Amino acid sequence: MSENKENQAQPEQDLGEQQRIRREKLAALREAGKDPFAVTTWPQDSFAAGIKENFEELEGKDVCIAGRMMSRRVMGKASFLDVADKTDRIQVYFRIDEVGEETYKEFKSYWDVGDIIGIKGHVFRTKRGEVSVKATGAQLLSKSLLPLPEKFHGLTNTDTRYRQRYLDLIVNPEVRDTFVKRTQIISEIRKFLDDEQFLEVETPVLHTIAGGASARPFITHHNTLDMDLYLRIALELYLKRLIVGGFERVYEIGRVFRNEGMDTRHNPEFTELELYQAYTDINGMMDLTENLIRTVATKVLGTTKVVVHGVDVDFAQPFARISMKDAVKQYAGVDFDDFKSLDEARACAKEHHLQVLDRHKMGDIMNLFFDEYCEDKLVQPTFLTGHPTDISPLAKKDPKDPRYTERFELFICGTEHANAFSELNDPIDQRERFEAQAAAKAAGDDEACDVDEDFLTALEYGMPPTGGLGIGVDRLVMTLTGAEAIRDVLLFPTMKPKE
Repeated sequence: MSENKENQAQPEQDLGEQQRIRREKLAALREAGKDPFAVTTWPQDSFAAGIKENFEELEGKDVCIAGRMMSRRVMGKASFLDVADKTDRIQVYFRIDEVGEETYKEFKSYWDVGDIIGIKGHVFRTKRGEVSVKATGAQLLSKSLLPLPEKFHGLTNTDTRYRQRYLDLIVNPEVRDTFVKRTQIISEIRKFLDDEQFLEVETPVLHTIAGGASARPFITHHNTLDMDLYLRIALELYLKRLIVGGFERVYEIGRVFRNEGMDTRHNPEFTELELYQAYTDINGMMDLTENLIRTVATKVLGTTKVVVHGVDVDFAQPFARISMKDAVKQYAGVDFDDFKSLDEARACAKEHHLQVLDRHKMGDIMNLFFDEYCEDKLVQPTFLTGHPTDISPLAKKDPKDPRYTERFELFICGTEHANAFSELNDPIDQRERFEAQAAAKAAGDDEACDVDEDFLTALEYGMPPTGGLGIGVDRLVMTLTGAEAIRDVLLFPTMKPKE
């Protein structure tokens, strides 16, 4: 069966009226030997934004553009249309005596908004002052068989926008700008770390043990090895093996996967930056974090000032610092130094209507208070320090008070953006922490990690004092672009299939 006959075989009653008409136009073009899908190339040499920006140099000169026809205003022997390429939109003046009677007739009869077209012409400014291209030749390069959303209302349904991101990008230019900025942000992160002599590496996505974070993993099965594997929940443990091996500064930007809830800040797969630097500690990680975010904002946005959820944030200012214990005391009115026993802490938590589980220790309860009373109070960039050892199995203990660790989380407008440690390099202490985690997992904590024997072996060969940092790239992009939800900065967020 020929391609044309296959097209005609589509059941017309299943198509909307506009779709039916567009397919009829395609059939007519093919019948005339002008199948747009047969076109293989077009000599595009100019772009809309560049033509506008360099009008003085380009006025009167020939250009060849290509893009999607976003609107058209058909008049007798002359028409106007807007063409959108990857940079911007530009107006095209289309006259019968310039493009020829045959092309003009084809344009009027068979071209639709949404079609991909190529235009040859010269640059000029209309009487109204709009930089435009006066067409001298044109070709239909690809036929759009589905109509775009009505132009005055656009594509506003968020479910459709996320499911059909390609359509979202076509009709909402600001969405494209967000994803261009995302790429620029990641590029500037790499430049910053490369300039700091960090080495970018790649580590496995499939792990035999779920570790490096407190999270529920996705489980898959490898048929040849006949064993279960986990999609990585963090990059940490393999990167620290490289520190043991002598790579003193390493980083990776990659996808991690957590089988957890979904909301405006969480997606089951997301992009994380993790880096490790030998011979430094939590203080070095704080300095690096401040400098990295400040530099990236300046390079990508041209400013250190952003507006997040209506709040002015300036990354040029020194980041605030507060311990978790002091934050709980300040915002919840609870001083954990007053508790003489775990039972007292449990009783206090229940008085504050917090859900305490049997497996929760003192540090877990402090963290419950922080989540409920403090997190949303950390608006300006703030390093939260002094996390309890109970909830920080990979961080060094504070030598002044071993109940706490040398760890920080960075909060901006009530949202965690980074997590960092003075990395635990004592293999004996690390084994004890792993075993405590394994016991918690056995007691029902699905987010607790297992004992990683190979990592412990690596530590026994000796790991230098090391600072480690993890940054949620998607959340950083949200903050720097003003996005309200993580799905707004993921090209293809996880969605439940339609019924």
